Amino acid sequence: MLISMTTEPELQRGVGEPDGFRRLWTPHRMAYIQGENKPTGPAPDDGCPFCSIPSLSDEDGLVIARGRSVFAVLNLYPYNGGHLMVVPYRHVADYTELDEAETAELADFTKKAMTALRAASGAHGFNIGLNQGAAAGAGIAAHLHQHVVPRWGGDTNFMPVVGHTKVLPQLLADTRKMLAEAWPQG
Repeated sequence: MLISMTTEPELQRGVGEPDGFRRLWTPHRMAYIQGENKPTGPAPDDGCPFCSIPSLSDEDGLVIARGRSVFAVLNLYPYNGGHLMVVPYRHVADYTELDEAETAELADFTKKAMTALRAASGAHGFNIGLNQGAAAGAGIAAHLHQHVVPRWGGDTNFMPVVGHTKVLPQLLADTRKMLAEAWPQG
């Protein structure tokens, strides 16, 4: 059997007319696509969101925990529910620029993030990483940030592959509250 594939996009008439498709609207992603809140340059005063977040309340900044040298904050554009970042307060671009105290607290907060995510959401595993430089995929290359992405068995399904969409079952404010409550003390 030969199946014909067309390169013409299927005409979609929108939500108001039934066509057999269900739509998962993610209008918040447009801010990311259009580069909203992206720094205009590499300096802290060029609109770096990681430099401005610490001056906000935890709720407004989506801050989960604050340390002496680093803080943990939810990703505004998460890959999975609970995707957070550990960020130094100091505006540095490269891991090698961290001093010993910053390096130690970044590692400690990464461990605490894993503990909190396991307690709050039963994460089975994690993707943890630093994208160093724009060429390596850093969305904000001028300010170092380490991603901690919780993973669950079977969490990769057809939605990202076919629909180019991630399903996040919870508002970021609710996720922030849940993780802040589960954050290990001490």
